[in-house]
Amino acid sequence: MSTAELAPPRSPARFVALGGAAAVVLTVLMVGSLDLRRASTSVTLLRRTISEYALGPHRWVFDTAVILLAVGSLAIVGVLVSRGLARWTSAGALAFVAWSTGLTLVVLFPKHNWAVGPSVSGDIHRVASLVAFLSLPLAATLLARPWLRHEVWGGHARRVFRLGLLSALSFAPILYAVLVNAVVGTPWWRVVPLGYVERLLVLVEVVAVLVAGLWAIAAAHRPKVSQW
Repeated sequence: MSTAELAPPRSPARFVALGGAAAVVLTVLMVGSLDLRRASTSVTLLRRTISEYALGPHRWVFDTAVILLAVGSLAIVGVLVSRGLARWTSAGALAFVAWSTGLTLVVLFPKHNWAVGPSVSGDIHRVASLVAFLSLPLAATLLARPWLRHEVWGGHARRVFRLGLLSALSFAPILYAVLVNAVVGTPWWRVVPLGYVERLLVLVEVVAVLVAGLWAIAAAHRPKVSQW
């Protein structure tokens, strides 16, 4: 049997959840503005990866947006944990932490600047990106799974779970490109229009985080659940 604990009238969790969701929205607006500016010149420029912004004059916009997403994600999972919907030691919460850590490393270590050549920073960036992209689908599905049939949280959980699955599916083109590279030898970033594929993947994953944020906001307004 689970027990419930009423949330304080002005629970800090409410402000943390709202702040986390707001940070995710700001990320979308900031990176979206960069993409709109680039697309206004030529849509084909969107074939370039999002992280290429870190190599140009708008690096501060990109870096700020990604850090906001990392911090906002941690705030959201923190509220879910504080309201009894997960534990920090659970696989879902740890995957969320891995997602935020990967995003932070993406900022700290910019991608290869091919005008100069490959770099250690670029190698770390690539691994960090992979960690982030793979961690979010795991985080969404694992956090949501225990609550899929819950009478109160089932709706939120199912939305987060489905977006987690869609995130994994959105990663499939990149996986296909890597397999083609292994079999045929074609550079994997040339097998698919990487910039477009990456933007689709990032969009789905960011929406998944935002939906988890809406869950956290709702949880902050309801009694705390304890069933672990």
